[in-house]
Parts: sequence; C-alpha cells; structure tokens
Amino acid sequence: MASSLTKDPASTSGSGAEKTIFGHPSGLAVLFMTEMWERFSFYGMRALLVVYLLSGGPDAKDGSLGGGLGMDLATTTAIYSVYMSMVYLLAMPGGWLGDRVWGPRRTVTVAAATIMAGHLVLALPGQATFFVGLALVALGSGLLKANISTMVGHLYDGPNDPRRDGGFTIFYMGINIGAFLAPLVIGTVGQTVNWHLGFALAAVGMGLGLVIFLLGSRNLSAQSSVVPKPLSAEERSSWLRKGLGWLAAAVVFYGIVGATGHFTLNWAMIPLTVIGLIIPAGVLIRIKRDKDLSTDEQSKMTGYIWFFVAAAVFWMIYDQGGSTVQAFGETKATGSLFGFEFPSSWYQSLNPVFVMALAPVFAWIWVWLNRRGSEPSTVAKFAAGLFLVGVSFFFFLLPLGIASDGTKVTPMWLVGIYLIQTVGELCISPVGLSVTTKMAPAKYASQMMGVWFLAVTAGDSVTSLLSNPAVFGVELNGSGVVAIEAVLAALAGVAVFMYRKKVKEHMGEIR
Repeated sequence: MASSLTKDPASTSGSGAEKTIFGHPSGLAVLFMTEMWERFSFYGMRALLVVYLLSGGPDAKDGSLGGGLGMDLATTTAIYSVYMSMVYLLAMPGGWLGDRVWGPRRTVTVAAATIMAGHLVLALPGQATFFVGLALVALGSGLLKANISTMVGHLYDGPNDPRRDGGFTIFYMGINIGAFLAPLVIGTVGQTVNWHLGFALAAVGMGLGLVIFLLGSRNLSAQSSVVPKPLSAEERSSWLRKGLGWLAAAVVFYGIVGATGHFTLNWAMIPLTVIGLIIPAGVLIRIKRDKDLSTDEQSKMTGYIWFFVAAAVFWMIYDQGGSTVQAFGETKATGSLFGFEFPSSWYQSLNPVFVMALAPVFAWIWVWLNRRGSEPSTVAKFAAGLFLVGVSFFFFLLPLGIASDGTKVTPMWLVGIYLIQTVGELCISPVGLSVTTKMAPAKYASQMMGVWFLAVTAGDSVTSLLSNPAVFGVELNGSGVVAIEAVLAALAGVAVFMYRKKVKEHMGEIR
C-alpha cells in the first residue's frame, strides 16, 4: 500500500484534487491498515479461544500448555458459538449507532477502543475476567463491522465510481492478511508460551489499528463524520429510557439469581442463544409484513428468505471450523508435518490463505463463464456452496474414523476440510453480500447488510443449543452427528437447486 501521493484530478469528489495511492483515495490505506490490525486481533484471539477453554479439561490434549479454563468440548463449543453469534448480531445495533447517534467515524473509534480493552481484560487471569473480556471484544467487533465498510464506500464518488469494486477488493485483502498472520503470531505465543501474553498481543494489534485510524483520519471522507439520520430529542429520551429500563431489569433479575446461589454460565448463554434465533426471525417477519413494501419488494423478500435460511445452514457447519474441527486438530492430529511441529491454532490460518489464493480465480471463472453465457445463477451458486460444506463434513468422517482407536491423523486431513469449506464459502459469502444489496427493499436498503449477518447469528445459535449440555448436549464431534450435518447440508443444497426456478420467479429481474 506504500506509494508516493499523487493528485488525481479525475478522482475528485466535490471541489479540489484528491490525494490518491495507486489511483485510490489515500483514506483507503488508513482503513485497510485499521481493518487488518482489527482482524489480526480478532482472529488471533479466535484461534486461541477453543484450545484455551479446553486446556486442563477432560478433552484437553495430553502435554498441552495447561492453565486454561479446563472445560469439556461440549461447553467449549457452546461458548464459542454464542460468542460468534453475538459478534454478528451486534453488527445491527452497531450500524444503527453509526446511522443515528455517533456517525461511522466516531463509532469505529469507540469500537476499536472497546476491542482493545476487551483483549487487555482477557490478558488477566481468571474465569470472570475472561468472560468480561470476551463480551467486550464481541461488542466492539459488532460496532466496527458495518461502520468501517460504510466508510470505505464514502471514499468513492457514489456507487458508479469505477474504482469502487477495486477499493473493496483491496480492503478485503486487508481482512485476510490480518486473519492469516494472527494465528501464526498470537496463536504461537499464546499456545506455546503463555495464554494471556497471546491475548495481550491481540490488544497490541488493535492498539496499532486504533493509532493508525486516529492519525490518518484527516484522509477520510468528511461524510464519515456525519450522522446520516440523527435521533431527535424525543427519540433519544425514549431510547435512553428503554435502555435503562432493560438494564435495570437485567441487573435485578441476575442479582436475585446470583444472590440465591443459582447462577451458572448457562443463565447467560441460553438466553443469548435464544435471542440469537428470535431476533433474526423477528427481523425477517417484520420486513416481510411491512405494508409499505410494493408487491415486487414483497416477492423479492420471499425469495431472499430462501437465501437467508440456506446461509444459516451453511454457517452452522462452516463456523465449526473454529470449534469442532479445531478441537479435533488439537487432540487427534499429530501436530507435525514433514517433521515440522506447529501449534493447532495455525489451522485457523488456512481459510484466509485459501481465500487469498482462490478468490481471484473464482472472480475470473465467473467473468469467463459470463462471457460464454453460462455463468451459474445466484441460486445455483448458493446450492453449490451448501452442497460443498456438506461434502467437507463427509470428508471429516474419514479422519474421525481413523482416529476412533486413538490413532493420530495427519494434519493434511484438516487442510482438506478447510479447503473444501473455503470453496463453498466463495460460492456463498460474496454472492450473498451482492444479492442482499440487490434484493433489499428501498425502505431497508441500509439495514439489509445487518440482516445478512444475522444468518451467521442464527446458524451459530443452533450450534450452541445443540452442543450445550444443559439443552441438547449433542456430541458434535461424533461420527453420527457429523454425518447427519453433512447429509442436512447436502440435501439443503439439492433442495435449493431443485426449487431454483421458483426462487428466480421471486427475484424478478435479478439474476
């Protein structure tokens, strides 16, 4: 991203020339680096999360570092899934705060500071500090997610600016670079030296991102400081009363539960999991039943629900790459390849490196097929992604069978699982983002990206309920359950493909 600054008269927005780097607004470098370091901190902590929770517990790897929270795999998976679901759920209120209260720039500043504080709290030993830190990181990540992408869009002269798609491509490269490096650095230190030092390194990463953001903010669009639709005084008072009311109710309720000695972790996890299912369903129903929508918009929302449910099934299985599959790599794989030993947190670097390698290839394939008039439809791509994530779990059954008698398997099995899942992701994730913007009713244009993220929330909430010993207590790393999930995803992919004509009818002119 380093380059001498130039003046590009062709890329001005308003009056005056704009500073550019390689033809893109110089603010892109600021947001690129901010997002890279935020993802570095997020994925570094995520790579440590499952192995830290397992360390010292009944499902821990023999000879592991120790000093973790000593939980079993079922509880660990439930905690991990609740955490992931909350990160994506909080993207909606994060976008609302950016639109109505603080503006994107101030919201990102608050978010980055919250994330850094969360990692610093995680660096302190103790179970209570761990969960406080985890909550802060989830809150900060949710606040940041929607707003920093909005700020990238502000750098360009409207949706028709020819540099816009390229700018977002560069920005998303920052995400994957940070995600790739994090397990190699933070994972190694945390898993082989000291867990809390690893969490502290995540705080350093976010701190660097925050400093870069604050120092480079003069290169960002002035629009990023504007509150697009500020709350009126009456609305602000109403929201404040409601917020304080709910907070007081929660404090009283949990105070009574704690005072009577009944509080357990599930008093927090189960309500959050249920919320993670109720809110996505409620949001879709509210939009679908809105009488202000035209007949065409109503039809498109019906079609969009197909995509949403398919995505929820996809993410339910895909996100187990950081829990069920990661735990298998920690306990059942050899931890060495070609004589080189490595910590299991490194598995989390596979997805971003595969994305960086394959995304340009997929982009080229879609363009090539389009020129030949044979590019698969959005529905077909979704069906393929669902089918492939099912295939990844069929593939997972093979190393599960080999390891059933205590044999340690080669890490190449996990490489294969993550590779298949990444190919599926590239069929669903970018396509889903695109179709969300295209099918969004005009009234909900700015909110629909948050709705798309709720598919992740719903999928991870289902995983948490299934795994939680206090609810269903399903052993997600058992061969039978993995096979059921594989069949479910594959059949869902086939069903979407079989009903593609019906879905296309609801999509109208959108392909």
